[in-house]
Amino acid sequence: MFLVFFITTMAIVLSLGLVSYSVASRTIEDNALSAHQQTVAQTAEKLDVILLRFEDAVGQIFYNRNIQDALRQGSLSSAGAAERQTQSNRIGTELNLWLSGVKGVQAVYLIPADQSLPISSTGAKDVDFIKEARAEAWFKELAEKPQSKWITKPYVEGAASSGLLRFARSITGESQRTGYIVVSDIKPGEMAGQLNKINLGLGSYTQLLTGKDELIVSSEHQEADTYLRLGGTLLNGLNNTSGSLPTRNEDGESILAVYGTLESTGWRVLGVIPAGNLLKDAGRILNTTYLAIAVAAVVAVLVGIWMVRMVSRPLSRLKDLMVQGAAGNLRVRTEFASRDEIGQLSLSFNSMMERITELVKHTHDMAGEVLGIADELGHASRKTAVSAQDIAAATEEIAGGAGSLALEADRGNELAVRISQQMEQVIAAAHGMDNTARHVGKASQEGVGRLKVLMDRTKLTGEMTHTLVAKVNELKGSASTVIKVLDVMQNIANQTNILSLNAAIEAVRAGEAGQGFKVVAQEIRQLADQSKRSIAEVGEITGHMMNDVNETMTALSAVAPLVTEQMSSVEESGGIFISVQEQMEQLLVHLEAVTLSIEGLGESQQVLTESMGSVSTVAEQSSAASQEVASLSGEQQSVSEHLVSLSASLEKASLQLKDSLAKFSV
Repeated sequence: MFLVFFITTMAIVLSLGLVSYSVASRTIEDNALSAHQQTVAQTAEKLDVILLRFEDAVGQIFYNRNIQDALRQGSLSSAGAAERQTQSNRIGTELNLWLSGVKGVQAVYLIPADQSLPISSTGAKDVDFIKEARAEAWFKELAEKPQSKWITKPYVEGAASSGLLRFARSITGESQRTGYIVVSDIKPGEMAGQLNKINLGLGSYTQLLTGKDELIVSSEHQEADTYLRLGGTLLNGLNNTSGSLPTRNEDGESILAVYGTLESTGWRVLGVIPAGNLLKDAGRILNTTYLAIAVAAVVAVLVGIWMVRMVSRPLSRLKDLMVQGAAGNLRVRTEFASRDEIGQLSLSFNSMMERITELVKHTHDMAGEVLGIADELGHASRKTAVSAQDIAAATEEIAGGAGSLALEADRGNELAVRISQQMEQVIAAAHGMDNTARHVGKASQEGVGRLKVLMDRTKLTGEMTHTLVAKVNELKGSASTVIKVLDVMQNIANQTNILSLNAAIEAVRAGEAGQGFKVVAQEIRQLADQSKRSIAEVGEITGHMMNDVNETMTALSAVAPLVTEQMSSVEESGGIFISVQEQMEQLLVHLEAVTLSIEGLGESQQVLTESMGSVSTVAEQSSAASQEVASLSGEQQSVSEHLVSLSASLEKASLQLKDSLAKFSV
């Protein structure tokens, strides 16, 4: 963080200073180039005028009558050597007069194309030039046709003729062929003097170059750029007659070059200005920038030390505490206290760890409670399964008794029919009525006994049904308690999720320093997700259990009225059998009055027939109800076994949750 702050501060200050320096330098450079370019262009125009003046002066030689006459006489074939020398001296005299009237010319030569004719010259003659003139390429070019040409020699430092300008012009003789070439030497100081008048600033100089960038003359010979002085190609390819361009000298120093072109010759005047002199004032901005950088560096170091002390160390300590918290040690706390963001982060960390500790403790306690409830639920489920087995066995016995009752009812019905058929024979068979009555009485006693047994079993079935309903209600209450506990655990998991989300947000705010905080948040979120999945699984199991309990309650609610109705029917059948027994006793007592009571016996027989039909119907219903109860008892047994397995799953999930919470030390 300190390096980022330090580098950013230095970069901003340095960038601002360099931009200011660059803008100021470019402004100064543009203004200087514009002014110097105008100066060089004016100098080029002035030199152009001077060169045209020299050309006009040379042209006057061709119009000198004395020179023309001397040339004509000396070129005659009849003229001898003495005559030719005389005419040459005459020409020299005229040339001397011309030279004295033209300023800036140090010598003039009149060279005949015919090598047999002598060369006439005057002024500061160049003997070597006189000897080699006719062999030069420019001489042959001028000898071809009448024309003029400026002759330059590349600048050679220390050479006597270095920077000398020569203007040559050819003239036609009487035969319309080139007869003579006039060459005038311009003093080197003539052009240098004009260049020395130009002041482009300290360290600057001006040069006159040919169209091939060959140096003709310079205002400062000893310090002129070697690149330009030896004929470089700086200005090659430039189509503008004037302009400017940046470049470097032979030492690699930055310079600004401005140039202007002479219209008459195509030569260029080049002005060279050291960029350092132009940008000397802008250097103050650069120095101020360096000073500001130094001050900013000192301030950045001081601020960096303060940041390390106030930010980096507390964050490093907080990171170590977060690593310990991620490892499961929830007892860690930070002791850093201040009012800034670091202090607030420390307080938030302590608050988060306290809440996580409370959450883990509460979850641990709830896991213990759930484990106890799961144990109780498993015990109750096992008891319910045993009771269901007993109920199933009792129901099977009830079904068997109901079947026997149905058979007996059928037999009683057949007996009543037989009595009805033999009513007409009652009088004839009175003597057998006593035996029959005794048989009926015995059968009635047996029916009453069996009805009592059926009544006792029916009462037992009712009591067991009520007991089963009570047990199912208790099971339903236990399941409701489990659901409430699951709701509490769901809320705790949601709060844990919210806390982990807050922790993740705080970690993001803390940036790189909050990575440890982020690890703790991820661990807490994973714990919350695992708890939520376990709670969801337990909730699903409890929901299935509640559905099974509700179905059991519905089935038992349907069975209870049937059992009650069966008890009423059995009691009614018992009353009927008792009535039959009493009537049979009366029949035995009043056997003598059978004839008188035959009509009453017929009515009693009809009632008995209807009662036996009712008994048969009730017996069949009891048998069907008993079979249904047996089926429901089997289903209840399956439900009870399923409850046992669900209780085992709940107990296993509770143990897993407790093992997960055991990883944290609070």
